[in-house]
Amino acid sequence: MFRKSMLALSALLMATGLCLAQQQTEVKKAPIKQTSAASGKEMYVQYCAACHCTDGKGGGPAASAMKAPPTDLTQLAKKHDGKYPADLVAGVLKFGKGPGSHGSADMPLWGPLFQSLDKYHDGVVQQRISNIVSYIESLQAK
Repeated sequence: MFRKSMLALSALLMATGLCLAQQQTEVKKAPIKQTSAASGKEMYVQYCAACHCTDGKGGGPAASAMKAPPTDLTQLAKKHDGKYPADLVAGVLKFGKGPGSHGSADMPLWGPLFQSLDKYHDGVVQQRISNIVSYIESLQAK
């Protein structure tokens, strides 16, 4: 499972740069890249934008290759009665949400991948997740 997650992540990471150019092209594989745990934006761009795009709306270059369209992250608060579901987002990042979501062949589980980046230091993994969750909160539609 970890190996499949790493392969899926590798494919998605290569597509991240393509999202910035808004070009649709073939997704290529690459190893997970180290980022600053202190920068939610840097991690989001590196790890999430391939599917969710830099604007968070789900139109990244890898989106068309997904079995189900990526979630529009800008609408999370709206879908939860105006309150951003930070705990839910953190849980999805750490543990997945079940079939067709994080943890499927399309979407890797970030918790174990962050652990591999940070030599299994739980505090740094928690910091990564917290900072990505906060960054996604900043993307919420007004």
